Amino acid sequence: MKVSARNVFKGTVSQLHPGAVNAEVVLTLAGGEPLVAVVTLASVHSLGLAVGKEALALIKAPWVMLMTDASGIRLSARNCLQGIVTRVSEGAVNAEVVVRLPGGTEVFSIVTRDAVQELGLAPGVEATAVIKASHVIIGVPA
Repeated sequence: MKVSARNVFKGTVSQLHPGAVNAEVVLTLAGGEPLVAVVTLASVHSLGLAVGKEALALIKAPWVMLMTDASGIRLSARNCLQGIVTRVSEGAVNAEVVVRLPGGTEVFSIVTRDAVQELGLAPGVEATAVIKASHVIIGVPA
């Protein structure tokens, strides 16, 4: 499968919480980190999602927000993944920032160059990747 999303994570469905219209799906990534997605019940059924099933999570890099010094901050975003910045590639306006999670998974984010400077993003800096559950697209192998 080839996709344009910079973040494609393999995982296993570890929790599934159906609601009236949507379901909350928790994938456990290879490094043990949980990643929460909100999808429709129709998607749960059409994809055959169930606890223990392997799945893919796709997240476009511009949907990944970054923050530093996350201590004492609570957000409504379900996914706040802490790691270490490993690379910053600056362009004319934006930059691609890579955050490595403790389990080795790399998360790609596209932020402005101003944000890179304001947050002090550089290799070795601790950062948190913030991803809304509604921005996580779930897929399964065909």
